[in-house]
Parts: sequence; C-alpha cells; structure tokens
Amino acid sequence: MFKAAINAELLRDAVAALAVIVDEVRLKIKPEGISVKAVDPANVAMGIFELGSSAFDEYNADECEIGVDLNKIMDLLGIADKSDTVRMELEEGNNKLLIDVGGLSYTLSLLDPSTIRAEPRVPQLELPAKVVLNGADLRRAVKAAEKISDHMLMGVSDDTFYMEAKGDTDKVRLEMGRDQLIDLKAGEACSLFSLDYLTDIVKPTNKVNEVTLSLGKDFPIFIDFEIANGAGRISYLLAPRIESD
Repeated sequence: MFKAAINAELLRDAVAALAVIVDEVRLKIKPEGISVKAVDPANVAMGIFELGSSAFDEYNADECEIGVDLNKIMDLLGIADKSDTVRMELEEGNNKLLIDVGGLSYTLSLLDPSTIRAEPRVPQLELPAKVVLNGADLRRAVKAAEKISDHMLMGVSDDTFYMEAKGDTDKVRLEMGRDQLIDLKAGEACSLFSLDYLTDIVKPTNKVNEVTLSLGKDFPIFIDFEIANGAGRISYLLAPRIESD
C-alpha cells in the first residue's frame, strides 16, 4: 500500500535530481520514505536518492518496490503549477500508479522492477578532502569550463579549492580560498571529470545553498546536497577520467 500527497514543485525538483543519471529506477517505498540507488548505463555515475516521509503533506506506505519511468513522471509534472498538490496512490494488483494533479487524473503503468538494473553497491571510499560551497558557485565554474573543454579538473591545494579546464589554446580556472567556502577539509586531491556528466549533475544545485564535494587524487568524487527543504538528500558518485602519461 502506498498513498501520498506532495507539493508539485518539490516533487519535480526531487525527481529531476535523480533523472540526470537514469531514465528508469527501482523505487523502494518504506513507511519512513522512498529511496533509490541507481547507476548510469556507462557505469560512470551513480545516484543515491532519499526522500523522507516528512517531505509529504500526506504519507502512508507499506514496504514495497516499484519500477518507474522517470521521463513519464517529469512529463506529467511539467504541466503542473508550482502550488499544485500531487496525489499518488498505488493500485495494488494492477501495477498502476494513480496520480491526481491540477484537476487531472492519470493512470501510470509501472515497470517490472526485475527488468530494471539491480541496485548498485555503494563503494566505501576514504576521500581526504572535503569542500562545502554554494551551489551557484559550482554551477558557474562548470558553465565556464564548458566553453573551454570537455573535462574539468577539481582539486584542493593547501587551503584552496580549484576548478580548472584547459582547451587547445584557452584555459579557465576558479580558485576559492577557505574564507570563500562554507567549509574546507584540506587534503591531497586532484581529479579530472567529464563535463558531460558534471553539467547534468550540477543542474539541481541551482537552488541549493550548500553542496558538499568529497575528493581524492584520481578518485571518484562524491557530490552531496539536501533536497525538499532538508527532508531529502541526493548524492552523486562520479568516476574520474584517468589520463595516460
């Protein structure tokens, strides 16, 4: 059993944060909230998503797992007003999700979870550096890097966090000292990442005051921030691009 109501804009932002990684997910529903762990088809990026029951205006659920096409959900939410309430109810036995929003009633066919890639194992990484910064600063650096290259270097040197992109003839670099960051745990860190992935991953950070980056040397990066006014959280694990000598 699953029956819930939630603000349309809040749900749209939460689903959009997950949809940058995958199109289809196994959605785990529990009495305390919903969660997803998914990895993209190329095994480069992983998303770890949690939305607690407190994010909902109404929430009543037994433990179950359903398969969801995120593109269908995003299309549906795209016609909802920000202030609309989305009401959802699982139609047991028929593999359907009933959704009411803005006076419209939808019957959404669910996917068989067994046809969707299994939940990945989240690696336990001891990353030496941690940076906490405003989401707008992160987006600004990524957008600037896009103009120069397909990849961006991210690292920590002494008490400075830097993001750098180099093209054939041009270069862009943003440095932020400890006093410009919300928090910094200095450590040896320098890794190169694909901007194809970074560009999508940082889109949801536009409304986020604090984004935490955990970094190492030629290690994956953890990008972590709260969603749904603190009632949820999304973490991304992005593999680095290792350059040959």
